[in-house]
Amino acid sequence: MGGTSKAFIFPGQGSQSVGMAKALADEFSQARAVLDDVDEALGQRLSKLMFEGPQDELTLTANAQPALMAASLAAIRVLEAEAGLDLSRDAAFVAGHSLGEYSALAAAGSFSVAEAARLLRLRGMAMQDAAPVGAGAMAALLGVEVEAAAEIARQAAEEAGPGAVCDVANDNGGGQVVVSGSVAAVNRAIEIAKTKGARRSLLLPVSAPFHCSLMRPAAEAMAAALAKVEIRPPCAPLVANVLAAPVSDPAEIRRLLVAQVTGAVRWRESLIFMAGKGVSLFVECGAGKVLSGLVKRVCADATGISVGTPADIAGYKAQA
Repeated sequence: MGGTSKAFIFPGQGSQSVGMAKALADEFSQARAVLDDVDEALGQRLSKLMFEGPQDELTLTANAQPALMAASLAAIRVLEAEAGLDLSRDAAFVAGHSLGEYSALAAAGSFSVAEAARLLRLRGMAMQDAAPVGAGAMAALLGVEVEAAAEIARQAAEEAGPGAVCDVANDNGGGQVVVSGSVAAVNRAIEIAKTKGARRSLLLPVSAPFHCSLMRPAAEAMAAALAKVEIRPPCAPLVANVLAAPVSDPAEIRRLLVAQVTGAVRWRESLIFMAGKGVSLFVECGAGKVLSGLVKRVCADATGISVGTPADIAGYKAQA
């Protein structure tokens, strides 16, 4: 791995599971310290919820977002201590899927872990509060490319009636595009997608319609919160969700974190950009293996690995 150009990538909502980061915290003091920092910053034993559940409480947006960041930073701190990781030397880029962008920035030194935890708690609450429960929905359109999905979303919003919203929320790659918006419009998009050759279309079990224009109140809340936080230049360029291009300027990062709340996560394009710049190894840090799976679908010549357990740390160390 030493001579391989690497990017370090950080998962988003949906990767959480009961037991996340527990094995790391049990074995490594560096992981435990991250979780203690997050617990203290939030005034909550979030680590207990991560370790023991229940799953439905962990999945609540206001809990899942800081919990996933905590698991990611626990993995990073152990890699630094055990495998000699230095992101300023070893990372060509960092990137994160939605909330994972905050994890990437914390890993790269733009925020402290405590700052990231507080921002993500606020972000989760603001996104949940932006649309009344039951007013919004999200759906995955499988076997549809992003251009076709954008047209489906436009048609669905139009047919659902005045004020209806349906936007492309995530372009994940491998023919997986997520749309988000008003319930009626998203349900209409599912029906239209069936007529446009989608392999499958299904509603997602989410509590709010993320990454669409219905999230404007949450974007305003994040703009106010981010204005009060110092953002330091990351030690490796961040490939931003809404640009699928690298940024390092703190003012631009702040602007893009606000835009990200209502904007699409351009993950497929982000992976293609990094691979095009020579990245051949994507290291997913934290819970689950969703992003390393997407690497396999999008970048045929690159490898994706996940690092979230002591065995993963040992495997990375053996190859580093």
